[in-house]
Amino acid sequence: MATYSLTTPLTSEDTKQLKAGDTVLLNGTIFTARDAAHSRLVALIEEGKELPFDLEGSVIYFVGPTPPKPGDPIGSAGPTTSYRMDSFSPTMLKNGSKGMIGKGGRSQEVKDACVAYDGIYFGATGGAGALLGKQIKSAEVIAYPELGPEAVRKITVEDFPVTVVNDTEGNDLYQMGREQYEVKN
Repeated sequence: MATYSLTTPLTSEDTKQLKAGDTVLLNGTIFTARDAAHSRLVALIEEGKELPFDLEGSVIYFVGPTPPKPGDPIGSAGPTTSYRMDSFSPTMLKNGSKGMIGKGGRSQEVKDACVAYDGIYFGATGGAGALLGKQIKSAEVIAYPELGPEAVRKITVEDFPVTVVNDTEGNDLYQMGREQYEVKN
């Protein structure tokens, strides 16, 4: 397993080199969105309307951050459970997104979409939201402010630590981990 430093937007060349279990330090611009925002974004795609940000090469962080302390760009920013985005993620990947960050396993449809569209599902450490928030250097609400913490934000990250869970070859780190320790009869 390797460690990479990548800057967004990501390309297929970037994602195809990554394997389940690799560590990645992300840099650049990523976007935040949870289920309510994803529902609206996918509706815009289906209606052929413009999105509030360019999906091409984007990485979307499934997070609803806490309010920032004075002088900070964002509060605690830990990942939310990703399966709530499973019905939306294949559409996002098909339309140019290259990465998702969250916690927990993903559906087979999402894994298949990662293979089909050179996408990556990254895991971020749950329970470490305060530490992850320190890697966020700026944050700006760009869509759906009425959703509060679940609004879409454009954030700038520096050495944001994630682990490749699902890669472009269909590998699943969680499944690989279980297989390593299963008793074979």
